[in-house]
Amino acid sequence: MSELHVSTVGDGDPVVLLHSGGMSSRQWRKVSERLAPSYRVIAPDFLGSGESPPHHEPFDHVQDVEAVERVIDRAGAPVHLVGHSYGGLVALTIARRRPGTILSLAVYDPVAFELVREANDAEALADLDRAARDPIFTDDARGGSAEWYRAFVEFWNGKGAWDALPEERRASFLRVGAKVYLEVRSLMRDATRADAYRAISAPTLLMHGQRSPIVAHRIVAILGRTIARASVRAIEGAGHMGPITHGDVVERAIAEHLSGAT
Repeated sequence: MSELHVSTVGDGDPVVLLHSGGMSSRQWRKVSERLAPSYRVIAPDFLGSGESPPHHEPFDHVQDVEAVERVIDRAGAPVHLVGHSYGGLVALTIARRRPGTILSLAVYDPVAFELVREANDAEALADLDRAARDPIFTDDARGGSAEWYRAFVEFWNGKGAWDALPEERRASFLRVGAKVYLEVRSLMRDATRADAYRAISAPTLLMHGQRSPIVAHRIVAILGRTIARASVRAIEGAGHMGPITHGDVVERAIAEHLSGAT
């Protein structure tokens, strides 16, 4: 049973920050600094990411879910829970599995793809099909390679986004490429229906980037109608990487949400 590497700063009610695929807990450095005067901020690295041990194959995202649940148990739940993209789905999964351990929930562009399939949302499905039509997305031999990452990053951020990244950033992504590929493969198999998210009882902030793909908008909209205490916020001018590109706005939204839920 692998335990995640965790960075902790501050004192107060615990806030657990879950990073997006291909990133690490360092994604949340500025958020941690903003929250540390009022909260105990706990930022784990997912399996195979940052300083955490390698993942085990066959891999399913539930392995990361269970590892974060152990982090929460050690923190002395209940906790505030925040997640972006892959981390957003992990956060949603924990919040519905263990609602009594969550004080509040805030997610940005969570990748709960089954919701648009269940809703038979033609526009969102056509958007998602942009990835499904490309055979590289399910090619085990090329998964996590630079070729695969170009398709992956461009799906979320637009044509040319991969090549526009600094070489150091591309190299960082490639170091964890095999794990990110397995995350994506697992997410595409996830069959969690909308009704399962009705179990989430905590105050919930659902964010999406104004410029994020249509499928991200629709997932957030469905969750907004499903989770009883949810509010939805579009981050103006932001895309899928809004927590980084529009950090000040997203950080402020998270801080306000936590304050209102405390």
